[in-house]
Amino acid sequence: MVFTKIHVLFDKYLMMLGEWKLKPKISDVAKKAGVSKTTVSRVLNNRGYISDKTKDLVYKAMEELHYVPNDLARSLYKKRSYIIGLIVPTTSNPFFGELTFHIENLCDELGYRVLLCNSSNRSDKEQKYWDMLLRNQVDGVIVITYNRGLINSDNKKNPVVAIDHYLSDTIPVIGSDNYEGGKQATELLVSKKCKQIIHIHGPDSLETPANLRKQAYVDVMNSYSRTPITYSVENVLDSNNHIKVISTLFDQHPDVDGIFASDDLLAAAVIVEAKKREISIPDQLKVIGYDGTETSKSLLPELSTIQQPIDQIAKVAIDSLLKMIENENHDLQLETWLPIKLIEGRTT
Repeated sequence: MVFTKIHVLFDKYLMMLGEWKLKPKISDVAKKAGVSKTTVSRVLNNRGYISDKTKDLVYKAMEELHYVPNDLARSLYKKRSYIIGLIVPTTSNPFFGELTFHIENLCDELGYRVLLCNSSNRSDKEQKYWDMLLRNQVDGVIVITYNRGLINSDNKKNPVVAIDHYLSDTIPVIGSDNYEGGKQATELLVSKKCKQIIHIHGPDSLETPANLRKQAYVDVMNSYSRTPITYSVENVLDSNNHIKVISTLFDQHPDVDGIFASDDLLAAAVIVEAKKREISIPDQLKVIGYDGTETSKSLLPELSTIQQPIDQIAKVAIDSLLKMIENENHDLQLETWLPIKLIEGRTT
């Protein structure tokens, strides 16, 4: 009698152990949800039209069966990792942070994960990250770097897209219309009757589309028969360097009454230094920046700026990268410049 009870309990234990060891398969989910395995697969991969009712049935079945999709198996079967690498100089900069936010959200909607690499603007870290991403066989990489030599110019195997920085003659680059932005910023200061307009920008040595902001400034100043005056910030990610250059600018040009900064952080630093010197904005000095991020608008809502379409830059970058991944890049543009918007605040 006792032996029989023990035997029954042992059988139940073995059954429970077997159920625990045998992980549910996609066929089990399909049977539980009352749909085909193909339908479950389409739900998991977000492919094709599936009604919300069917999706709910599949998700409910997955939850009840404790089914977890096998990403590794899916990757091996489709020869995809469904991972996108993203290399940025720093996420502490509002522009790069907001861009990362949009890229991650869009990739998530498409069933991709993002492997974020924050390089601290160091070429050696960028190289290590690039090598690591290739070892992990990511499907493609979006790169924002000041290091043109990061990727070989003959790179064809690895899908790569650059944002606002040139990597090679064969890698697509996406950004805002930098020339038009620089033109509108400078013309705004001219229209506000500024006599001494100065432009602050990043390093001249960098080959980046952002240099067109400076070129536009120079062209507009020359068109009004004015002398262009520019100041270069060699390390745009170093706030101490910002302060040093801006302080020198005010010392050397106490009569400055208009400043066009190539990004909103520089513009904010200009405003701080002006307040220290008891220079009234916009009465004595008018300031305009460039980027127009949500962070800048929250912390410095009065700032006039050139707003980049950051969400659209992210979307075009991902669309371009996916075309390369799908080998549909025969008509892919090597340069895409998206429209900017002038936001006039109380600093001009």
